[in-house]
Amino acid sequence: MTYLIVKALLSGFIIAIVSELARRNPGFGALVASLPLVSLLGMMWLWRDTADPERLARHAQATFWYVLPSLPLFLIVSALLRQGVAFWISLLAGCLATIAFYLAMVWIGPRFGIRL
Repeated sequence: MTYLIVKALLSGFIIAIVSELARRNPGFGALVASLPLVSLLGMMWLWRDTADPERLARHAQATFWYVLPSLPLFLIVSALLRQGVAFWISLLAGCLATIAFYLAMVWIGPRFGIRL
């Protein structure tokens, strides 16, 4: 249980740091947010829990493929906000589009030999 609490606290701390950096300097906050910190932490926790190179390799490869359909979210939210659409609606539209892109990746990926 202590291990789970440490993981949660460290992950939450990183999110708090990113949000504070973004509040002070949006560009630098975006740079830090774009770093694959969650993926790196996830890989470290997975390695500590399993020490299984094949499992970690599959995880890292699947993460790559799942990042791609998440990228349009940022462009959609940005474009909608600039057009005067409310934040929550813009965020919802970006999230719904991302879900659609994830579903497309899950459906299309295996047809091209992508193992997710």
